[in-house]
Amino acid sequence: MRKFIYILRGAGLLVTFICLCLSSFAQTSGTIKGNVKDVNGNPLSSASVTLEGQRGGTLTDASGNYSLKVKPGSYTVVITYVGATTQQFQVTVGEGATVEQNATVNVTADLTDIVIIGSRSRQPRSKLNTVVPVDVINAREVKQFAQADVSQLLTYVAPSFQSARQVISDGTDHIDPAGLRGLGPDQTLVLLNGKRRHNTALVNINGTVGRGSVGTDLNTIPVAAIERIEVLRDGAAAQYGSDAIAGVINIVLKKNYKGLNVSGMIGQNFTSMPYNGGTKINDGLNRQFDFSGGWGWNNGAYINASGQWLKRDGSNRSGL
Repeated sequence: MRKFIYILRGAGLLVTFICLCLSSFAQTSGTIKGNVKDVNGNPLSSASVTLEGQRGGTLTDASGNYSLKVKPGSYTVVITYVGATTQQFQVTVGEGATVEQNATVNVTADLTDIVIIGSRSRQPRSKLNTVVPVDVINAREVKQFAQADVSQLLTYVAPSFQSARQVISDGTDHIDPAGLRGLGPDQTLVLLNGKRRHNTALVNINGTVGRGSVGTDLNTIPVAAIERIEVLRDGAAAQYGSDAIAGVINIVLKKNYKGLNVSGMIGQNFTSMPYNGGTKINDGLNRQFDFSGGWGWNNGAYINASGQWLKRDGSNRSGL
């Protein structure tokens, strides 16, 4: 019983302390209130009312009224409204005093809707107006990556695409298995100008990636002939069939191109082995030559010709 009385006394002291604090705050605080309207006398709702250099603020209600609780002192009241000039007023608030500061705002523009305008490139990185996003790699991006073939190019620029060169794997040394989302090469559909690209006649064996599957050799398409590459990184079996479970890659070639474009690239491995007596190895020489030319006539006919020559020497790191 005595413990219960002590608890009641403690609760009573806590309530008394809170009431004294609230009373003290009410006696030492002041109020700034007022009304905001336009030059025609119409109340402005949702006008912003803040104190310069202070945190927080308020918005006017439907009748244009506002109210702020502040400590005694001098303040600069800032009133802003969309399409209107900013108003500033100097006020001084005493203890327990209420200062009324009305404002008449000149609305210079009649804004019924706020429109946010942005811009996008003519060929965005991803098409978002489709059912699923489609990544688009244009010719400029293709040239920025010093890759000799399409498979290695897509490995660097296209998410979810993977292709690795195979070694000691029979014919797979020459045809790199490629796929989307970690699925097999025969589950990725490859289109050329929107038409199905034929698969190779090679079956991947010897424990390579996609063993037992037959994929599409992307490296038979010259890089110089490509205008853009579209990659759909989602299953499209309902539209294209079971060979599009992993996704679809559509390679669009140049058309109606006028002029001649010639490029070349050379690279080699320069390796030094400090732990092997400073042995230096220079191998893996790569040479690539590309050209793309186009001729057109006034009747709309055109001819495009593209080609690629590539020679890649071997690299040997055995015994090091």
